[in-house]
Amino acid sequence: MKRMRVFPIAILLAATMGAQAFAQQGSPALKLPPYKKLKLPNGLTVLLMEQHEVPLISFNLIVRSGSAADPAGKEGVASATAALLRKGTGTRTADQLSAELDFIGGQLFAGAGADSTNLSAEFMKKDIVKGLDLLNDVLRNPTFPQEEVTKLVKQRVDGIKSSKDQAQGVIGNYYNAYLFGAHPYGRPANGTETSVASIARDDVVKFYEAAYVPSNVVVAAVGDFSTAEMERMLTEKFGAWPAKSPAAAAVKDAVPVQGRKLLLVDKPDSTQTSFRIGNVGIARTNPDRVAVEVVNTIFGGRFTSWLSTELRIKNGLTYGAGSAFNQRKARGPFFINSFTPNATTERAIDMAVDLLKKLQEQGISDEELKSAKAYIKGQFPTDIETNDQLAAQIAELEFYGLDAREIDGYFARIDAVTLAETKRVIKQYFPQENLVFVLIGKASEIEPAVKKYAPAVDKKAVSQPGF
Repeated sequence: MKRMRVFPIAILLAATMGAQAFAQQGSPALKLPPYKKLKLPNGLTVLLMEQHEVPLISFNLIVRSGSAADPAGKEGVASATAALLRKGTGTRTADQLSAELDFIGGQLFAGAGADSTNLSAEFMKKDIVKGLDLLNDVLRNPTFPQEEVTKLVKQRVDGIKSSKDQAQGVIGNYYNAYLFGAHPYGRPANGTETSVASIARDDVVKFYEAAYVPSNVVVAAVGDFSTAEMERMLTEKFGAWPAKSPAAAAVKDAVPVQGRKLLLVDKPDSTQTSFRIGNVGIARTNPDRVAVEVVNTIFGGRFTSWLSTELRIKNGLTYGAGSAFNQRKARGPFFINSFTPNATTERAIDMAVDLLKKLQEQGISDEELKSAKAYIKGQFPTDIETNDQLAAQIAELEFYGLDAREIDGYFARIDAVTLAETKRVIKQYFPQENLVFVLIGKASEIEPAVKKYAPAVDKKAVSQPGF
């Protein structure tokens, strides 16, 4: 079913005025539509937002447990549990679930990240009773058939092995594992060849029983309904879900790496080097998050960023270069990311490191600051256009302990970022000397050139299990 787009007033203003003019209007032009929050007696958090433009209702559910809650040696079990939710319930087989969803043109997906597991669903208004029945069945009554567990484990193990053929697809796993070490954020969400192979049905059942409890779940509904009626329906469906304390524990901040360290992952058949450079970044609720976003937009967050301009546009060393702060419950990774032919590995990395030095020593200009502000304000409204985007947005706000003020005051906080503040943010969050380097490439060709970046080079073969 093709997703229908709904347009809150802020989006209509942007379309009429143009992104640049819209961005210059400041915070009054952007306001999250009102929604109701309630908590059922069993602890389930419910968020309800009416949007009547199209007869469509979207749901976004967050289970407050993800790969960071995987038991040691069973990395990938949160992701496997999410993938198996649709593989059979107490009343329906996997094929029956798919057939009933297809018949009403519904969508229902599930997946796990570092901090949480996410379920999303969409149904036409006329099919909402059936849709909620299917959603409830998948969420509360999965049976995790042994044959489906066996099949998934084999597919996942084969998939992890084959994924290493594409360095850019797995460098994030290598980087996070090397940067975070034993910290939960060092675990790949989908696990490793070894950990996934060890996952049994009992592991999935134990994870489900510990994590999928009402007080550990947020349900956001956005669409063509009356709040009172949807509250009644969700209470009827989920209110009898037995209350239970979740087993999830809070993830503590990782300690940033001091000095420099480098991991070289040897891929003998590689004609190019993929690399990431960075350190521990910021959490989603960091008070400097908006200023960090503004600076990173200039440094590596858009096509005309410093990194893209120097490495790609001016020097032709790569087809893509950028930087990002992956914001999580605790401090996530900051990284520069790119790839380049073997022969230009040293030049590309030198250039990336030099740009960090330039950022530290020179900072950004007033013109660049104004440009980044306009760019962010022009881009952001497209993230809250559709019912499913709005459902995801309010569920995420609740998950991180935020509320509508995060959106309503967003443009004002962007406008308030000063050059003096960017200098402080650069010094605090964009490392120059304390850097972690992870490279995937042909070690025999590039190792001599990259030894200079750290006191020692840690090495492993891409063919080795794990990351």
